Amino acid sequence: MAQQATFGLTWFAPLRDSRLWKLFAYLLGTYPIGMFWFVFSVVGVSAGVPLLIVWVGIPILAGVLYVWRFGARMERVMANVFGGVEIASPYLVLEAQTALERLRTHLTDPATWRDGLYLLLLFPLGIVALVVVVLAISIPGSLMAAPFVFWIPDFDLTYLQVGAFSIVIDQLWEAALAFVLGILVAPLALRAGAAGGRARIRLAVNLLGPTKSSALDGQVETLKFSHARGLDAAESERKRIERDLHDGAQQRLVALAMELGRAKEKMVQDPLEAERLVGVAHDHAKTAIVELRDLARGIHPVVLTDRGLDAALSAVAGRSVVPVVVVYDVDHRPVASIESTAYFVASEALANVGKHSHAAIARVGVSCDGSTLRISVADDGLGGARADGNGLRGLSERVESVGGVLSVESPEGGPTVVRAELPCVS
Repeated sequence: MAQQATFGLTWFAPLRDSRLWKLFAYLLGTYPIGMFWFVFSVVGVSAGVPLLIVWVGIPILAGVLYVWRFGARMERVMANVFGGVEIASPYLVLEAQTALERLRTHLTDPATWRDGLYLLLLFPLGIVALVVVVLAISIPGSLMAAPFVFWIPDFDLTYLQVGAFSIVIDQLWEAALAFVLGILVAPLALRAGAAGGRARIRLAVNLLGPTKSSALDGQVETLKFSHARGLDAAESERKRIERDLHDGAQQRLVALAMELGRAKEKMVQDPLEAERLVGVAHDHAKTAIVELRDLARGIHPVVLTDRGLDAALSAVAGRSVVPVVVVYDVDHRPVASIESTAYFVASEALANVGKHSHAAIARVGVSCDGSTLRISVADDGLGGARADGNGLRGLSERVESVGGVLSVESPEGGPTVVRAELPCVS
């Protein structure tokens, strides 16, 4: 008895599965959507091609292409909503700015033509889907309706007729049996409709998603962009170092040389004044040494090279004006470029905490899951930090130059969390 109850629950389980109903509804919409795109494409292309000789056809065909891309975008959204499948955008990166250049890019993008092919294939697929949906609804529906229409006078309950062979329900027990059979068939009909919905999603993935070649092209474009951002970040860093040297240590050294020159002139005539000038020069020398040390620490601290990221972050936390808790959970040293980038993310974020946040405490977390090094800097300050600000924009460019991603969460009133994800390469 328990086995029979378990079988019953298993057999009718599809009727309680919302995912199957979503796929069935997805298949149900194939025919009207396919009919619309078929009519639109035929009318648009038929109107645009003959008018190319007078140039009027160009904007018509361009409009068809843009509407195709919009339709394909909606299909990706529906595949995610009804089937839970997220289809990435396959289009080439648009670097052109003028409308004509954008149009040329769309025309040469194979993804645009795959969009049109998919939308046209929806029509024949929709005809098949319509047959599947009609059968999936009519077969169990008509069987379950047998006991209710049995009492209608002169109502012909002929369910199957092949030549001389026919199945006619003319007894009450036969109508009751048809009702039970309809209930048993309903899960199978739902599964058949859901299978058709999956077939449509599979077609969408193959035609509307990125191909291997387009994915490689996208990676190449991303690397080119990251490389350019890295060069810009390096140039900005060079200018910053040059500016800091000019405004800081260089001025101190010039003042040192001047004071030593004046002391040399006073050495014989006024030894006391010469001694005072040497003392002033000594102060300039100590200040210059401190500024050069700070500048060198900003370029690449020695502790980072000698002892690694954990010790370098602890040193930064110790110098912070806000108390900082460091949680470091990485069992190996990343490569130098990744380690250096992680250090600058944390140190720059903590510097911003000290300058702007008015926080009582900050936390730095570093972890690695095998492929990604994650750095987070959180504080309980006032919030309101902007990802496009000068400091954070520079950090973002530095992170992207090594293939990473930087994100900032900082609502008004706090808290602020700066996160960076870098390739975890040892």
